[in-house]
Amino acid sequence: MSIYDHSAKGSLKSSQYVVQPGETLYAIAWQAGIDFRHLARLNNINEPFQIFPGQVISLQSSKDKGSDNDTKKQVVTSGIGIAINNKKTIANENSGEYGKTQQDQKVLIIKEKDPFPTKVRQWRYPSKGNIIEKYSTKENGNKGIDFGGKAGDPIIAAADGKVVYSGGALRGYGNLVIVKHNNDYLSAYAHNRSINVKEQDWVKAGQVIAEMGDSGTDSIKLHFEIRHRGRSVNPLKYLPRR
Repeated sequence: MSIYDHSAKGSLKSSQYVVQPGETLYAIAWQAGIDFRHLARLNNINEPFQIFPGQVISLQSSKDKGSDNDTKKQVVTSGIGIAINNKKTIANENSGEYGKTQQDQKVLIIKEKDPFPTKVRQWRYPSKGNIIEKYSTKENGNKGIDFGGKAGDPIIAAADGKVVYSGGALRGYGNLVIVKHNNDYLSAYAHNRSINVKEQDWVKAGQVIAEMGDSGTDSIKLHFEIRHRGRSVNPLKYLPRR
């Protein structure tokens, strides 16, 4: 067991937050423990979700009533524009001109191509090191798993995705990388000695994205988390058996 306190990892409890230099909307959503899409909708921020230092962001817990339903609705409608020629409307409004209901009206659905897959194909261990601390459901417990190792050991992406945060602005995480895998899953890699990727980079599963270190903690380790729609989940439920 490590001696550092997991509660030191930044969590936002207030109703509002002032954006700090180097932060992204994904990073703020991560700290607040809510879905990034919900945070964006709450603040009327559209893709690519750009924010700026000094901006005041309204926060809302994922436990608040209606947040889960809002997220599900957003998942269904995200990236889809629908133009429908309603048969009844055409028949009623144009009955004098057309003389009969048009039977051959086609429904036109226009989809914007989503670069992210609907499912994560396969998860990989982000480190070859031994697991030194497992996930905990306790209030101040470990919200991920910790791997031991040596300074400079390679840290790899656990699945294909896009880097949505790369930096050291989140309290308690040190040098951190957050990767978006699809619209439901994000993963995070904390306490790195150095980071090999930058925001907006696309990464492949198994690609080296950082080097293990001790930034923001008391010993050399990798702290690894997976979030599903903003909520922490046990990574061992997704990773293959060793």
